[in-house]
Amino acid sequence: MVFMLLMTSSCTENYVARELGGTLKINVEPGYKVTSATWKEDDLFYFIEPMEENYSPKEKKFIESSSYGILESTVIFKESKK
Repeated sequence: MVFMLLMTSSCTENYVARELGGTLKINVEPGYKVTSATWKEDDLFYFIEPMEENYSPKEKKFIESSSYGILESTVIFKESKK
């Protein structure tokens, strides 16, 4: 247990969420909305664009579904108005 704690303390949140499972929360820049997201190795890329005037900000989830059902990741994007 101590080894796992020491190992994850020096890792980025992206790495921990992607490789060890868990949840990563991202506050999107105000006035922008998320349209897509993907992993490339340990890096998370997400596409944002300006919100339309009548758009209601949302909380969006990007969920990994692993073959074995273990170490699954979730990324939560929180949008907000300017």
